[in-house]
Amino acid sequence: MKTTILTALLLAATSLAAVAHDYTLGDLTIGHPFAFATPPNAPVAGGYLTITNAGTADDRLVAVRAAPEVAGMIQIHEMRMDGEVMRMSETEGGLPLPAGETVTLEQGGLHLMFMQLPAGFEEGATIPATLVFERAGEVEVDFAVEPRGGSREGHHHSD
Repeated sequence: MKTTILTALLLAATSLAAVAHDYTLGDLTIGHPFAFATPPNAPVAGGYLTITNAGTADDRLVAVRAAPEVAGMIQIHEMRMDGEVMRMSETEGGLPLPAGETVTLEQGGLHLMFMQLPAGFEEGATIPATLVFERAGEVEVDFAVEPRGGSREGHHHSD
């Protein structure tokens, strides 16, 4: 009986560790970076995460980098209404991270745009990238590639 309970607890802990992955850099916490799987020849993919600034000073996400075999470039994008049309564009000057607040990058709003993909993002893969902050510095993160049509996707607009 004890072995069965211990095995169940270990499996649950392993599953949670695989799903929830956070990173800390100074006062910043980067929560669960992920992207959705893409077709093999997709030229772009969106990246999503949360950034919590628990400090007393504002910071800014100024760049995101990845190896050329991952993406030719990565931009920080925003979605906004222009009259009756939704427009997507690169944010000017980076992404502000006010002290004491959480900024969420999600479909239909702020997000990262992986561009010039040499190959699609395959479900179950991890996509390494470096987040560059104005004050906190740099941190390497892995974007978990989740299945299209998963529970996260149902709550947002599509890419």
